[in-house]
Amino acid sequence: MSANVGRDVSEYKMLEAQFRQAQELESIGRLAGGVAHDFNNLLAVISGYNGMLLEKTDPADHKYASLVEIRKAAEKGAELTHRLLTFSRRQTPRPEPLNWTALIADDEQMVRRLIGEDIRLVTHLEPSVDLVRADSTQLRQVLLNLVVNAWDAMPHGGTLTIATSNRVLTGKSAKSAGVPSGKYVELTVTDTGIGMTEEVRSHLFEPFYTTKEEGKGTGLGLSTVYGIIRQHGGHIEVKSEPGKGACFRVLLRALPAERAQDVTEPSSR
Repeated sequence: MSANVGRDVSEYKMLEAQFRQAQELESIGRLAGGVAHDFNNLLAVISGYNGMLLEKTDPADHKYASLVEIRKAAEKGAELTHRLLTFSRRQTPRPEPLNWTALIADDEQMVRRLIGEDIRLVTHLEPSVDLVRADSTQLRQVLLNLVVNAWDAMPHGGTLTIATSNRVLTGKSAKSAGVPSGKYVELTVTDTGIGMTEEVRSHLFEPFYTTKEEGKGTGLGLSTVYGIIRQHGGHIEVKSEPGKGACFRVLLRALPAERAQDVTEPSSR
């Protein structure tokens, strides 16, 4: 007499789907890297000719201002290609002393365009925030991923609050965050959205975890944020309850004063 043997393959199918997603993202990364490389070559030609024309043009000439705008556009394009090359892993991250408040202020208009008119943006940015050592592209990626996450949580509008401040962690507070005692720069991104349950919070930073319906999210945004922050020796946590919004708190180690003399200001958009 034959016996029927059943086997649960749901976990296998889930892993197979995740693997396919990873392959698709890898393909997108390769495509982005190729496009960025070709675009960079075009920018080099544009910048070269633009520089020659600037040298030959009198600053009093009305055409000079237009040439300066072309140069600015080329510089912004070069920054964009750097982002794409970093995304495709063809560009090594460039850690440098950065002022996170200045970086966020520089991207504020981009954030406002991203969230639309239904969401009110409030910023509390500490002007004298300490410097951190990080790659500016990666910090922008952290900010934008957190903003997009907040935007998704407020489908009917709400308030998004972004704040920076200096913090000193000692004893229990440092141990709770899993970081050494010392001075830190804190970024908080708070929304008034739908919030989340304890179950969702416990899986939030796992790769491929998403609460969106199939085809509407890769589940990599927050896991990428987590990876970047941990690579920088920092800490990220979230506090949230259903119906009460969410607050993401990021901590990055502040640079000692003697190592923070040469600050790199973020490029304007």
